[in-house]
Amino acid sequence: MSAPLLPDAYARSNYRDKGLGVKANKPADADKADLPEDSNKYELSPPRESDQAGLASWYGEQFHGRKTASGERFDSMDMTAAHKTLPFGTRVCVRSSVTGKSVVVRINDRGPFAPGRVIDLSKAAAQELGMLGLGIKPVELWQLDADEDECPATLNASGKKRHPSVAQGAAASKTRAASANQPARKVSQTAKRKR
Repeated sequence: MSAPLLPDAYARSNYRDKGLGVKANKPADADKADLPEDSNKYELSPPRESDQAGLASWYGEQFHGRKTASGERFDSMDMTAAHKTLPFGTRVCVRSSVTGKSVVVRINDRGPFAPGRVIDLSKAAAQELGMLGLGIKPVELWQLDADEDECPATLNASGKKRHPSVAQGAAASKTRAASANQPARKVSQTAKRKR
């Protein structure tokens, strides 16, 4: 035999469980007017504004092995950076305004101390951003939360592409890896003469 059904008014009332003192939820069909008209659609969050923008420079071999302001040894091939005020260990997404590429770095040093510059990148980070041959270039910075491992997918584009997807990055890495394994081609003497 099934349990007796409660009267509709009783089910919709502000019933309090005497044992727990918890207010019961409304039945699923109650007050459907509370739901938005098209409740199965989702809105995308707006692009995340940058926390800071300015010029970036990079430092490499001449500082390799020296102590940073945090006390650790600088390794030009680590994804690290120097910032004037961010706490050591803070992870920052840096996007080049020139190349549109992004990279995550960890703050382990102080600087830069030149006017207009907001961050000094390690050689490895500058290489990932495509900045090695460019010198000082404009960038945007986003301070990441402790649980974030990569740049946000919805950065404010400022006219540039959004952060590439993992699949695009994997394909690009695979192509670079394949081309890196190919021996350098020699330019034949006939090809040189044709130029």
